[in-house]
Amino acid sequence: MQRVLVVDDEPGIVELVQYNLEREGFVVLVERDGAAALSRAKTDAPDLIVLDVMLPEMSGLDVCRNLRTFTDVPIILLTARKDEVDRVLGLELGADDYVTKPFSPRELVARIKAIFRRTGKVQPKEAGKVSAGGLVIDAERRNVVVDGREVGLTFTEFELLHIIARHPGRAFSRDELLARVWGEDFYGDVRTVDVHVRHLREKLEEEMSAPRFIETVRGVGYRFRSS
Repeated sequence: MQRVLVVDDEPGIVELVQYNLEREGFVVLVERDGAAALSRAKTDAPDLIVLDVMLPEMSGLDVCRNLRTFTDVPIILLTARKDEVDRVLGLELGADDYVTKPFSPRELVARIKAIFRRTGKVQPKEAGKVSAGGLVIDAERRNVVVDGREVGLTFTEFELLHIIARHPGRAFSRDELLARVWGEDFYGDVRTVDVHVRHLREKLEEEMSAPRFIETVRGVGYRFRSS
């Protein structure tokens, strides 16, 4: 059974989220503050984390930043509708998705299910390795090596890179990448793709201004270099 860690200090929200997730068969772990959430994530290794941005003492964004130092578990942020800066910064720090308050429990459950669908077993046609110009992507082990150096990617970063790399030379629009990586029911905007591509370039490229692997296609989106 998949375990979801819910981190929020508002009892009403926790109760609502917990009820709806348990009704769908998930095991729900609950923490009320950032320090406890970090400790729980280390000891219990949840399959997904729902993380409120507005937490006491340590903000959800700081928690997200710390989580990414030791785990690639998918993270969904709960943000206030007006706080666009928090949503963008959350993605910058490694969050996979966000839901704005007030939110529908059905929407949150749908987002969680969409992430778990994406984190399921790799389909046979997508298994194996992709090699190009010093980059090796092992889909079965979910491992990425650049010039002999292993690179740690979040789940979403890996999915994005794998989809592009399997089709070198093909231009993918941002909308297509959103649908294929985040799912058809994702309500975010295309900047989500831009943020994750920037993260990939920071981890893979020696020179950000002259990328070896992921090229920008003006007016369209991105493609993996074919040579």
